Amino acid sequence: MVSSTDKIFNWARKSSIWPVTFGLACCAIEMMATFASRFDVERFGMVPWASPRHADLMIVSGTVTIKMAPMLKRIYEQMPDPKWCISMGSCANSGGPFRHGYHVVKGVDRVVPVDVYVPGCPPTPESLMFGILKLQEKVAEFQKTGKRSAPGLLTPDPA
Repeated sequence: MVSSTDKIFNWARKSSIWPVTFGLACCAIEMMATFASRFDVERFGMVPWASPRHADLMIVSGTVTIKMAPMLKRIYEQMPDPKWCISMGSCANSGGPFRHGYHVVKGVDRVVPVDVYVPGCPPTPESLMFGILKLQEKVAEFQKTGKRSAPGLLTPDPA
């Protein structure tokens, strides 16, 4: 067996993602349902973890207000590198129906870098699981270049 150490580390990273969840609104209910026994994301090697110092994935679900943004950024910065972020729901992606409010952040990518956007209002647990699988594909191709790959919307493969 011949493989580079990066491939082995990336396989280990993608097979053992520990998310810190940041539920802010109704999308958080769908996120909790995803981690419940019916959908069971632990089969992907995920362990929900309350401490950002041990987590490598942040799932932001719901409306981010300007008042909450500094706390969200602080938690993201406490996570060790390499770290990833999933934006879940139209409120986290773009502010959703509240984007015209003075108090709403027009997308969590203005606060922290986002790797995968999960669309929907609220997205179903299946959508979040698809987003997690897309993130695992990104983690498998991770290289320490100092650059992050371009974020992408979830779109089904054309095949």
